[in-house]
Amino acid sequence: MPHARTGPCIGVLGGGQLALMLAQAASELAIRVRTLDTTPDAPAALIADHHVARFDDPDAIARFASGCDVVTCEFENVPAATLESAARHAPVHPNPHAFATAQDRALERGLFTSLGIPTPRWLAIDTLADVDTARSTIGLPLLLKTRRLGYDGKGQCIVRTPDEARAAAAELLASAPGGLIADEVVDLRAEVSVIAVRAAGGQTVSYPLCQNEHRKGILWKTVAPAPILASHPTLGEQARAAAMRVAAALDYVGVLAVEFFIAGAPGAAPMLLANEMAPRVHNTGHWTIEGAESSQFQNHVRAVLGLPLGSTEMRGAAHAAMLNIVGRSPAPASLLAVPGLSLHLYAKSPRAGRKLGHATICDSSPDRLSERLAAIERLITWDA
Repeated sequence: MPHARTGPCIGVLGGGQLALMLAQAASELAIRVRTLDTTPDAPAALIADHHVARFDDPDAIARFASGCDVVTCEFENVPAATLESAARHAPVHPNPHAFATAQDRALERGLFTSLGIPTPRWLAIDTLADVDTARSTIGLPLLLKTRRLGYDGKGQCIVRTPDEARAAAAELLASAPGGLIADEVVDLRAEVSVIAVRAAGGQTVSYPLCQNEHRKGILWKTVAPAPILASHPTLGEQARAAAMRVAAALDYVGVLAVEFFIAGAPGAAPMLLANEMAPRVHNTGHWTIEGAESSQFQNHVRAVLGLPLGSTEMRGAAHAAMLNIVGRSPAPASLLAVPGLSLHLYAKSPRAGRKLGHATICDSSPDRLSERLAAIERLITWDA
């Protein structure tokens, strides 16, 4: 007769590729993972104890959470009522307040401002009159963004004239509950992110600053440490300190990603401006699976279960890069033939704009890493 499984169990709301990689990391520590998603063939179903239910079904959430030692999430837009239902049966990390803040761009930006963390100039937009105010106080062009449910470039657009601004705002306000924000369009020199981890007892660690490139609003490439650190080494500590202030203010437990713009005209001192945060493991941290002593996924598992956090030092190669595979995937053999490449596929069917997997390479030389990366980029055709 088989023995019943024992040991800690983490419940993950969401069953996508992040839940899959969390389950893979947890299995290394003999920790069980239970996932909940509306889709039976979600990626995490490959290895997790996968449950299928609606997120607005309180009875299903109660059954799911009652068998878990802790509940966490793999995406930030989990409904507040779902988190409240789960919290009645198990601790939820990060806490619901952190999710509520990250789900609303105005609350998020307000938190950054309250902590003295610079951001692009911005204004909340609830009416067309607010658009006129933004034009006069911030100026054109403006980047209009929905306050809720925007990701991978969705729910935002640049407007360059008064007529464009009013027309785009009217369309977004009609379709987006919760209003908008209007953002200054900065002189962008680079996009970077920091992956921070905070444990319940206040222990904190962070990974080296990453530098990111996007295509059509979707992450294309991440390099760590960020190449811009070679000329501006203090940016890494500034970003890390900002992320830790956010984590402390939210009484945060788990992995927190904070994305920044590095702005400034050529020749001017660079400005680090906080853009947004994600209360979960993050695409720009995928390189840590091969590139760091402990991955972001294992450190999230450790943090939410109250275990000591692992080292975030880079492994011997000291430089790492990740490329997303989006829309359609090359034949795995073509990528696996590349020496030193690690391939992660998510068991998703191809679809334009859909993240199907990622590839990671590590090297001791940043120049050689760039050369190898360019060769791999030629093997991956995006369909975004």
